[in-house]
Amino acid sequence: MRQIPVDTSAATVMVAKTPQPKVKDRRTGEIATDVETGAKLMTVDVMFAANEEVEILSITVPEPGITGELSMGTPVALTGLIARPWENDFNGQKRHGIAFRAVAVTSLVDAAARPKAA
Repeated sequence: MRQIPVDTSAATVMVAKTPQPKVKDRRTGEIATDVETGAKLMTVDVMFAANEEVEILSITVPEPGITGELSMGTPVALTGLIARPWENDFNGQKRHGIAFRAVAVTSLVDAAARPKAA
């Protein structure tokens, strides 16, 4: 399957929704895992702003690749972001889209700048 690297160097990226486990099967609640490492996969929704346009992207990332506290509005870096086109038939309907995956999502908030828990 074709993978397209995404250049994030000129983009502003912030967390739009905190990381959630990626569900493989909604009927059973089975959580998706990385085929190569067996790591649990997470989904992080981010606001991706570049070229005077803003989009919300849902990014799949292995759980060990999530670094720092990722709450809404946290600026982040995306390491190894790729886009992968997909297409399938569902109940006789052709569906298509682009799936995004990253090696890591890292908070850019300095640990010293975070408020201390009481």
